[in-house]
Amino acid sequence: MSVNYGSKRIVVGAHYGLRDWLSQRVTAVLIALYALTLIVQVLCISGPIDYAAWQSIFAAQWMRIFTFVIAVAVLWHAWVGIREIGMDYVSNVALRLVVDVLAIVWLVGCAGWVFQVLWNI
Repeated sequence: MSVNYGSKRIVVGAHYGLRDWLSQRVTAVLIALYALTLIVQVLCISGPIDYAAWQSIFAAQWMRIFTFVIAVAVLWHAWVGIREIGMDYVSNVALRLVVDVLAIVWLVGCAGWVFQVLWNI
């Protein structure tokens, strides 16, 4: 009986493991920092929290850029999760490709929508 363990073992796969794990952690930390920043901004508002108050929070250019960077981080976080679920649970390669392409189109559309909302194009 021949057993292939050790250096003769054939390793297959996309090898995304460490990169995906690290990107999930980094994007999660960025999202948490943004949430804290937004909470501080809201707590510093004197008066009612209405449209004008939200507009004043996002009037500063740094806040718009920070929000867009975090939106991209959220979209990247979602992409890694969607891709991992597809690789784990969708065994048909053609169906997985369709799911991946639809997810990419949806996420790029969301990024465009965030840009449009933040800069009122």
